[in-house]
Amino acid sequence: MLQTQQNQSYKNKHILIVEDEPSLVFTLQDTLENEGYQVSVTHNGNDALAVIAKKAPDLMLLDIMLPGMSGYEICKKVREDKHLFPIIMLTARDQEIDKVTGLNIGADDYITKPFGVKELLARIQARLRRSHTYVKTGPISELQLGEVKVDLINSVAVRPDGNQELTTREVELIRYLYAYANEPVSRDALLEHVWRYEFSTNTRTVDVHVSKLRSKIELKPEDPHFLVTLHGVGYMLKNV
Repeated sequence: MLQTQQNQSYKNKHILIVEDEPSLVFTLQDTLENEGYQVSVTHNGNDALAVIAKKAPDLMLLDIMLPGMSGYEICKKVREDKHLFPIIMLTARDQEIDKVTGLNIGADDYITKPFGVKELLARIQARLRRSHTYVKTGPISELQLGEVKVDLINSVAVRPDGNQELTTREVELIRYLYAYANEPVSRDALLEHVWRYEFSTNTRTVDVHVSKLRSKIELKPEDPHFLVTLHGVGYMLKNV
């Protein structure tokens, strides 16, 4: 019953597809409409921005390689205009730098072509579940944690005792934990939204990454003030 109610909550959500590959557009539009979503389609940046200005969607699927304005430019413009709806980038590339670029300019997720319909639908539902929190916080570029400034654009923790570079995963961890600041976040939630249930990933991997991140953003990681462990529950980013 709960699952049915959750599925019903996604009905009539408006999704904007920005993609210039006709066969993919057809598949995406058909799939999403069959799931009960309202769908708009544009093939370039100018048309996408015009649709958004008229009525912002609940979520945007945004291709990177587009004629004229790139997906990166569109994403950056959308965030500069203070639109906070989730953006999932579609890319034929699978290089880390492409993913980092998208995340750093305000994208929420990325999916590499070719992708399965079930995976895409799961990503969309996950982002819509988070959208109320995202609207509350917005995309962040930096955090001040006591004497440590976390620069998410340049992936570095600026510390009085020397800067520490942050990995892509650590930046994603901070962004997700900040979206739920002062609330407990389970390891399973981190596996789903940060690791996306990658092969061989388990809760121990999460613990190791959180520990490494804590050592970079806390001046006293053995007695953390911001990134704390909630035993039996997960983690919390607090006092922010």
